Amino acid sequence: MLIRDCSGGIVFCANQVLLIQNEKEEWSFPKGVIREDHEDDDIAIWRVKDESGVEARIIGLAGKTSYEFYSVTRKRPVANRIKWYIMVCDTPDASPNLQQGFLDAKFLPIEEAIQTVTYSQDRSLLTLAYQKYKELNEDFDEF
Repeated sequence: MLIRDCSGGIVFCANQVLLIQNEKEEWSFPKGVIREDHEDDDIAIWRVKDESGVEARIIGLAGKTSYEFYSVTRKRPVANRIKWYIMVCDTPDASPNLQQGFLDAKFLPIEEAIQTVTYSQDRSLLTLAYQKYKELNEDFDEF
């Protein structure tokens, strides 16, 4: 089995979150494989920008997920292990990277995003990340 370490971002703008839609019409969050010469947080920031055009910054760690699938092109199973960051941006403007096959990128209110995201694991991740995001915002407000 090929094991790939990845990182990604759950990007909030006020009470909205960024979702991207891939070529399979699945809604998720920007993420990518960590190459040997890059840091996981740098990859998360870069993938958010590259896949959605959103300039975001990291404010905390959301958690980790993993999933397995069979790669037809590689002719073997693949396991993606993803480290997720909570990120924020200043404006809810997003545009999909059509050249990479993304169909849509947009900010949605949290409840709508929970209903829209394709996989239950991502719904749980979003719920947890949103709670942490609110707690982090409370901490920032104290200063």
